[in-house]
Amino acid sequence: MKPLEGGIVSGQVILISGEPGIGKSTLLLQISSNISAEKRVLYITGEESAYQVYLRGQRIDAVSENLYIFPETELETIIQTIKNFKPDFIIVDSVQTIYSADLESAPGSVSQVREVSSRLTELAKSTGIPVIIVGQVTKEGSIAGPKVLEHVVDTVAQFEGERGHAYRVLKVIKNRFGASGEMAVFSMGEKGLKEVEDPSSFFLSERPEGKPGSITFPYTEGAKPVLVEVQALVSKTVYAVPQRKTQGFDINRLSILIAIIEKEVGIFLKDKDIFVNIVGGITVKEPAVDLPVALAIISSIIDRPVPTNLTAFGEIGLTGEVRSVYYTEHRIKEAKKFGFDKIVVPYSTDIEDKALIKVKNIQEAVGYLR
Repeated sequence: MKPLEGGIVSGQVILISGEPGIGKSTLLLQISSNISAEKRVLYITGEESAYQVYLRGQRIDAVSENLYIFPETELETIIQTIKNFKPDFIIVDSVQTIYSADLESAPGSVSQVREVSSRLTELAKSTGIPVIIVGQVTKEGSIAGPKVLEHVVDTVAQFEGERGHAYRVLKVIKNRFGASGEMAVFSMGEKGLKEVEDPSSFFLSERPEGKPGSITFPYTEGAKPVLVEVQALVSKTVYAVPQRKTQGFDINRLSILIAIIEKEVGIFLKDKDIFVNIVGGITVKEPAVDLPVALAIISSIIDRPVPTNLTAFGEIGLTGEVRSVYYTEHRIKEAKKFGFDKIVVPYSTDIEDKALIKVKNIQEAVGYLR
């Protein structure tokens, strides 16, 4: 996995989380197949039968002589099997299905998840066998089970995407043995997941030209930026209370940006429905997306397209000021790589480049739309 630069360390415990049906099992089966080319891999499945996993393995060409499937949910049996079999690598799919016979609670409960994760981590550290644990995600987007699960493991990776989209994003949220914030983009096909080598081109390939409410944003939570499209649609409401809906963006943050736009830019939005979408099913939580979202909303309301050669990033404060963000140099480099020669950035940016448009507040940024 490229997000884990430097590889996987002996005894490392990796948690991969994601919504059910997003493709976690497919990803791990492909990882298992690659590793089994040189090492013995034990794939413990608590959600599917061995035959179901085998059928998937056949479909995506992930069947290997060194890949062993073990359908089991009792923790004590799993640990004993690992000690007897002595594999080089272990996959546990998923932690919510495994239970310890020493506890009376049901699988997936707080106490069971805590016990299972702790004992698997202890086993990995004592034997030096790397372990990847799958964790399901709740509707709220958090890992099902206790928060302690994230603290016990060495690495936390999040697998994101929409079932209706062909691509998935793997983000490293925590990594004791390397950089966090790294990510990789995959395309889902009949033969499983395939890494997208140039995700910026991939995400921008269908971006409409000359349409209001669309802007490109250099997104990154690590050293590898990706250009994504931010869309906004503003229309007159027919309801007593206007709609505010988002996909891939925090709806609470949207409410704050709307209030800032009304007060600082002087655009009345209380009678407007506002919809914001991060194209491609990506969920963006970093504050640098504030400025692109605000500009997309304003572009839609004034019915004027954002120039195709313009991109932007920056956090917006409550008084309308545009604040600095991390990885500025990486974002600028990626944007220029794809021909963006107008990059709206916070005024405090200490990089000198003729492509940069430094703005102190949202009013100055809006000026480049009119």
